[in-house]
Amino acid sequence: MAGRINDDDVKAVRDAVPIDAVVSEYLQLRNAGGGNLKGLCPFHDEKSPSFHVSTAKGLYHCFGCQEGGDTVDFIMKIDHLSFAETIERLASQAGITLRYEEGGYTPGRQQGERTRLVEAHKAAAQFYVEQLDGPEAEIARKFLAGRGFEQSAAQHFGVGYSPAGWDHLTRFLRGRGFSDKELILSGLSQDGRRGPIDRFRGRLMWPIRDISGEVVGFGARKLRDDDNGPKYLNTPETPIYRKSQVLYGIDLAKKEIAKTSRAVVVEGYTDVMACHLAGVTTAIATCGTAFGEGHIKILRRLLMDNARSEVVFTFDGDAAGQKAALRAFEDDQKFAAETSIAITPGGMDPCDLRLAKGDEAVAGLVEARTPLFEFALRHVVSQHNLDTTVGRAAALDEAAPIVAHIKNSSIQHESAVQLAGMLGILDTQFVVKRVSQLARWARERGRDGGAADGSAQGRQQRRGPATAAVQERPAPGQPRHGGPALNLRSPAHRVERELLKLALQRPDLVSPAFDAYGADEFTAPPYATVRQCIEDAGGTTAGATDSGYVARVRDAAPDDTVRAMVTELTVEPLHIRREPDEAYAGVQLVAVRLAAVNQRVSEIRGTLQRLGPSADPEHLAAVQNELWVLQQYGQSLRERGYAAL
Repeated sequence: MAGRINDDDVKAVRDAVPIDAVVSEYLQLRNAGGGNLKGLCPFHDEKSPSFHVSTAKGLYHCFGCQEGGDTVDFIMKIDHLSFAETIERLASQAGITLRYEEGGYTPGRQQGERTRLVEAHKAAAQFYVEQLDGPEAEIARKFLAGRGFEQSAAQHFGVGYSPAGWDHLTRFLRGRGFSDKELILSGLSQDGRRGPIDRFRGRLMWPIRDISGEVVGFGARKLRDDDNGPKYLNTPETPIYRKSQVLYGIDLAKKEIAKTSRAVVVEGYTDVMACHLAGVTTAIATCGTAFGEGHIKILRRLLMDNARSEVVFTFDGDAAGQKAALRAFEDDQKFAAETSIAITPGGMDPCDLRLAKGDEAVAGLVEARTPLFEFALRHVVSQHNLDTTVGRAAALDEAAPIVAHIKNSSIQHESAVQLAGMLGILDTQFVVKRVSQLARWARERGRDGGAADGSAQGRQQRRGPATAAVQERPAPGQPRHGGPALNLRSPAHRVERELLKLALQRPDLVSPAFDAYGADEFTAPPYATVRQCIEDAGGTTAGATDSGYVARVRDAAPDDTVRAMVTELTVEPLHIRREPDEAYAGVQLVAVRLAAVNQRVSEIRGTLQRLGPSADPEHLAAVQNELWVLQQYGQSLRERGYAAL
């Protein structure tokens, strides 16, 4: 039976891989203050960043969809891996050799399906690269040279060659310990009459990597006339390869895309290579499919939807290219980024353009881009007879909504004026007002539906992410049904929340005073539970000097809901613009204690009222004495603050 990974090794892996380094492989992170980072959540669509990462604590939390956890949780969620697969991947990155209990180190038995398929692709990629140097691959080397790619370019992109025989790769991978079932499932092999055979034979091979840099598929280019297959053959849909969710070159381009806030979308593998070699290192391409929803999500996480971000599409100037451009424009509103188009001259793609006119021409192609809405506008107008009143009216009906959807209001106004000129309508203000009216209606529809599409995300943004989350999940110890939901962002609970955030994020500032607070001093049941978890983990006194403190608090949580709240409180920024200090911490400590004292005073006054004049004198005196002591303590807290604790 397969053993489990040694606990000490799991801890070593968690400690060795910084969470910001892992998360930034999938999305762009920016400073959120207080030592935290933020970005667009990869687990749900959102307009503004609500995904926060605490580098010091090794945790992440999204205040929009409530996903949260540590580095291991992130990889498990985003790549659909098991716990063991995630630890194995992170261990490989950190150079840590794992030990397995109850059976020793048997990686072939330990690894999950996804890990095995990725490793098969990694081995196949290296196999193809080695084959490119052989005599049979001369035709492949000539093809690359004819496209202007030297050996160094092929090495940079990992380009290889698949031998023309039936089962060269299949036999190679069998020798590496991969089963026939795994080879078929991976898409590297296919069923033949006498068993598995290679899917790719006698072709130039491009490895397709996901955003984290792992090979998940291949694109194969036909080289010989006797090859009856398609010009380009891609890996079929597999558990690790979805063509609608991968972009060729994204692993090489992602850092520059995030840095420059620009992505250039081209149509093929050689176009990506040509662009990168020409200095356009933000170029990426789809893999045998149209640019769609899944690709947009990848780019949005890198572009961060800031006002300067831009997506540039390159298309041939022929009919097919124009059709593709208009299809891209249909998705324009799914970007917060501006979208532009660069039409290649003479029907040349970027690879041909580099061959004919050099690197400067490729760079110049991107710089000479025009807004995609302008291209779509001209196309729409060209479909109507502007010599007639009916034709101009029809063109206006179709073109005005395009202008109304332009995100930049100043550009929208200028384009409305430009549209009037294109249509030959002398009353420019009529066109401007028409566009403004359509834009206003679109905004109103957006407000009515939350987001522009009336999504649940938009509704959640209106009521606030944290409040929405609490309404949708029960507080610890509370039933899922019955009674109004607890609003943990209310003023009454805000100071309790802030103190718990300090206890988790800066235990050195609230220790040892915090450890003397009872769970009953936190009036919100979820916060009382978190307070108990902190005590069970050794309290803030231990946390002030122990890097594993927050992990222990999370481990002490009785269920996933409480654990998620601990993560949320650890990652959420404090309500102070400057670095928190002892004075700020003291204010929170006093406020929580004073609220608890006031609450107890109210309860005792109620008790005295119920006792009445006929109460036992001794009991009455004891209650009155407790009231007097608490009133004096409350007065002291108000006057002396932290010194009275």
